[in-house]
Amino acid sequence: MWGGFKGLLSFDPELARWVLAAEDICFKNPVFSYIFRTGKCIPITRGGGIYQEHMSEALERLKDGSWLHTFPEGKVFQEDVPIRRLKWGTASLIARCPVTPIVLPIIHRGFDEMMPEKYFYGRRPPLPLCNKNLKVVVGEPIEFDLPMMVQTAVSASSDHVTEDTLQEAKWPVISSAGQKLDETAQRCLYTALSQKIQSSLESLRLLAKRL
Repeated sequence: MWGGFKGLLSFDPELARWVLAAEDICFKNPVFSYIFRTGKCIPITRGGGIYQEHMSEALERLKDGSWLHTFPEGKVFQEDVPIRRLKWGTASLIARCPVTPIVLPIIHRGFDEMMPEKYFYGRRPPLPLCNKNLKVVVGEPIEFDLPMMVQTAVSASSDHVTEDTLQEAKWPVISSAGQKLDETAQRCLYTALSQKIQSSLESLRLLAKRL
């Protein structure tokens, strides 16, 4: 995030990426809010849903052609286990952006030793621990045939649409790849997009273990 501070002349803030950051951690007081906002962080309420206010801001940044860093798992997992089912926030941004974004998967390994979640009485250390090995593995860009995925989602959702599901729908109808998607179709599409990202991240996780 420090590349976003205009006072650091060795960095270009225009090249720094935007990042979705947990509101309850990074924006819990005015000082933190100022620092993280200046560092190009967008506050996200965990559990607030994919159509919360600041997700629209994140979508605007993508429309502007900016880099946006997301954490698709939605929380910190330090266990050495397969990548869990992803939240749909990242998938919804991909689907709603007028131009399909380039998605670059990144895995890091070693933060569980550098900043363990349960270091002292179940809390993190105040500062990162020294002399720890940290690996960052960057994969190939993930390609999405969004028109095909949208068509598949629309076809799959038609088998599940009933009068009750239409009445219970709470999400707005969106446009993706030139088609209108109701809530049922969106759920099918977001599941497919998330599974593709999850598969790529899991491959990188296994690669990081071997490096």
